[in-house]
Amino acid sequence: MTAPALLADNGDAEGTNNTLHEPISPDGTPEPGKLYEVPARNGRAVRVAAGQTIRVINTHGTQVCDLWAFNADNLNEFMSMEHLRAWIDRINPLPGDALVTNHRRPILTLTTDTSPGVHDTLIAPCDIYRYRTLGVEGYHDSCADNLRLALKAIGLRQHEVPGSLNLWMNIPFDIDGGIKWLPTVSRAGDYVEFRAEMDSIVVMSACPQDIVAINSRAPMPVHFSVA
Repeated sequence: MTAPALLADNGDAEGTNNTLHEPISPDGTPEPGKLYEVPARNGRAVRVAAGQTIRVINTHGTQVCDLWAFNADNLNEFMSMEHLRAWIDRINPLPGDALVTNHRRPILTLTTDTSPGVHDTLIAPCDIYRYRTLGVEGYHDSCADNLRLALKAIGLRQHEVPGSLNLWMNIPFDIDGGIKWLPTVSRAGDYVEFRAEMDSIVVMSACPQDIVAINSRAPMPVHFSVA
């Protein structure tokens, strides 16, 4: 009998940056109300208990933040963009919408959005392969690696990189299905708030993309707090 094939594993980073060495705490537990920075091109992971609210701030207004959420008790259950779109019957969530997992259960609820509401659920997190197609030689920071490194920094690991909710990412599409890669329309200080519907690990990446225009080609930090 042929042995079953091993599950593919995509949990190892292609490189490293300060994400690995600068967690907000050893296990990702935050101080309530404290303002934390996600430095430009880096990521951070934070534990958000059921009922708590995480606020993510576009401090400079020009920055995309890739965001993931995982069931803290089972990282194989995670916020899923394809399941979300089926759940809300729209491309992007609005305040009041539940964001669901690959098990079709609410994990976060979007409660507040002070920005114009232009976000993205279609585009995969950037990775080393994306940068190679854009002509980059050698290593380039990426949202995929920021996820892997942020989890590793608090002693966790996920075997895959799920699709992310790309906060403030401006990817309009036309009637023929063509898309454009445009700067954000957010303003400095705009924020979103999510209420956790289960104990969660939330990971944020201040997207390192500096080749196409989504971050105005100048990646900047974002900030967050948990209350």
